[in-house]
Formats: sequence, structure tokens, C-alpha cells
Amino acid sequence: MAASFQLPAQTAADFARDGAALLRGVLSPDEVQRLARGIEHNLAHLSPLAMVASEPDDPGRFVEDFCSWQANPDYRAILCESQLPRVSAQLMASRTARVYHDHLLVKEAGTRQPTPWHQDQPYYNVSGRQNVSFWIPVDPVPQQSTLRFVAGSHAGTWYMPRTFRDSQARWFPDGTLAELPAIDAHPDQYRQLAWALEPGDAVAFNMLTLHASSGVGAGTRRRVFSARYLGDDARHAVRPWRTSPPFAGLAERLADGAPMVDELFPQVWEQTEAAAAEPQRS
Repeated sequence: MAASFQLPAQTAADFARDGAALLRGVLSPDEVQRLARGIEHNLAHLSPLAMVASEPDDPGRFVEDFCSWQANPDYRAILCESQLPRVSAQLMASRTARVYHDHLLVKEAGTRQPTPWHQDQPYYNVSGRQNVSFWIPVDPVPQQSTLRFVAGSHAGTWYMPRTFRDSQARWFPDGTLAELPAIDAHPDQYRQLAWALEPGDAVAFNMLTLHASSGVGAGTRRRVFSARYLGDDARHAVRPWRTSPPFAGLAERLADGAPMVDELFPQVWEQTEAAAAEPQRS
């Protein structure tokens, strides 16, 4: 494990208030190198869940993959042995932290495909408010290509999840959730947060926080690993549709409303009195 990363009290407060926060240097240089190796292995051995999320005529390529950490030792080390489990519990104000899943997002140089505004939790099979996603680049990410967030959008409203390319409702039926507002058309109503990032940095966000990103420049490769964790109040939400990502067979093992206690979601942190008393830098 790398030298201990101390979560500033202000960062935890920012996360609670805004639903997103910046973490500088949460991974060590060695961990960044290991994560980059894991990403390259993943790209060379894509899982059945992998997809190309860019159009055929895109000059770049946007590749996504999910749930491959158990077959990728470098991913496993970052998810389970880095500072992320402890920091996730602190951000979630949770006694425990469980791995939910990993998510690979690679926009090769010149990719123009944007990632539209959306929340993550409506695509998932989980309820509860104690959760966190870390968006961790292994390449420098300039301001124009970074992830953007709507501050405070994790407060409770669930917006209709739709397919990114053709805006189809394949999850909740049309009309059952609120439609996404015109965020970019009303910057005075929807305060946006965004940070340029260096390898080792991460942004942490709640799974209900609205977020989006642009394409990348012609000379810029953007390799990102997302690590997602669940806290004490997470419960299984059985859906009558295929979630993204799917967890085949889970509904047969885990009842609707049950805690997310399953081999797919190992507990990787439990708060102790010593950890709770750990000093923080502000």
C-alpha cells in the first residue's frame, strides 16, 4: 500500500455538499503505473461486456468495459489494496466499503464522441445513498476534456436514463422519471464543476450526480479507470430489465432489498476506532 493519503476535511465537506470533489495525489506514481498496465491489459483482452461507444465515422475511438477486475491483478490491487477503500468509506460516511464494479473508459486521440449528461445510479441494480465513484485518469486530462458535474444534483431527483447515441429509454419506462433539464443552456441555474487532472489525481462523485464530458484532442489520449464502491445503506434493487452493467444470476442469490453481500462485491474496508480517530489535514 502506498504512503497514506489523508483526506482533507474540506474535500469530504465538498463531496457531501456538491456530490463531487477533487482528490489530488490519491494514487502514488507506482500505483498509476500499475493501473496503466492494467488498462492496457484490459484493452488487449476486452470482456463480453465491452463496447465501442463512438460512431463508426469518429476519427478516434471510445472504448468501454466493465466488471473485469477479478481477472485483472492490477485492477484488483487498485480496487482492494490502495487508499481508495478507506477514502471511499470516509467520503460516504460509511462504516464499511464494498467494491461495486470497475469501469474502463478510453477515448483514443481525436475522439469527438461526447459523453452526454447523465446520472449513473438509474442504470444500476442498487439503491441507497452511500456510494462513490472515483474517475481516475492515467494520462493528463486538460480542462476541456475532463469530467464535468452539476453541483448538488445528487440531492435526490432521479432522471430518466437513456441510451447515449439515440436517447432511447431502455431502462425505466418513459414518463416514470424526470427528464433531464437543459443544463448547458442555463449555466446560471446549474453550477458546473470541472478540474484539469494529472496522473494520480481523481475526482470522486455520488452515483446520482449529473456528469458529462467532451471528446479529446487530436494529440490527446484519455485512459480512465472508474472504481465504484458501496456503503452501509446499499441494497439490491432487482430490475425487470438488463442493468448496465448486468450481474447475471445475482437476482437468484440476492433478494430485492437485501444488503449487497455477495462474492461479486467484497467488503474491502471496515471502520475501526483507530481509523475513525485518524487526523485529517484541511
